[in-house]
Amino acid sequence: MNSRPLIDLRGVVKEYASPTETVTVLRGIDLTIESGQTLAIVGASGSGKSTLLHLLGALDTASRGEIFFQGKNLDALSGAEAAKLRNGEIGFVFQFHHLLPEFTTLENVAMPGLIGGLGQAEARNMAAVALSQVGLDERMQHRVTTLSGGERQRAAIARAILLGPKVLLADEPTGNLDEESGKKVARLLLSLNKDLGMTLVVVTHNMNLARTMGRQLELRGGELYALA
Repeated sequence: MNSRPLIDLRGVVKEYASPTETVTVLRGIDLTIESGQTLAIVGASGSGKSTLLHLLGALDTASRGEIFFQGKNLDALSGAEAAKLRNGEIGFVFQFHHLLPEFTTLENVAMPGLIGGLGQAEARNMAAVALSQVGLDERMQHRVTTLSGGERQRAAIARAILLGPKVLLADEPTGNLDEESGKKVARLLLSLNKDLGMTLVVVTHNMNLARTMGRQLELRGGELYALA
């Protein structure tokens, strides 16, 4: 039986240097995330939550320390290898959906498949399945500009899960939504974990959302603490 964690951070430091000073955002973070886990990371604005999420998703590199994804040291990956990992193994959902307004919902969701080398038909079929999973069957052929805010975020989630990633990283996924739409998105995220076994890491200011996760951590002073 393989007991290797999905993601493993060891002594991770992240610093930003300017001509006058060096700002340390993360101070020796140790974090293990197991497959199938749901984790919320909370903290004040500017505490480094998004920075940490970008490191988890191979969107950025640590100043010091090591980050392993399924046993692979992310720092040892080439640019092409990191891009392939991000496209196929890691799903991203952000506060702003970043959908392309000139395309339909289906076309937007199919894009990771096309980028990954799938044919048009296969990518579109997979996009239809993903949209069905998030409850947008009847909105597939609509321009995303005609969708509500909650529907756009669900479409962004469908795009993120298209290729069956091992982990879904969500940065303030309900932050730009009204309360009811936010609750629907939160329920959807948890259903993906329950039904698909997808690991879920959520960065949020929304304590109601955070409390629905199986594990809650607070980022404070560049360090992680269990949330009381």
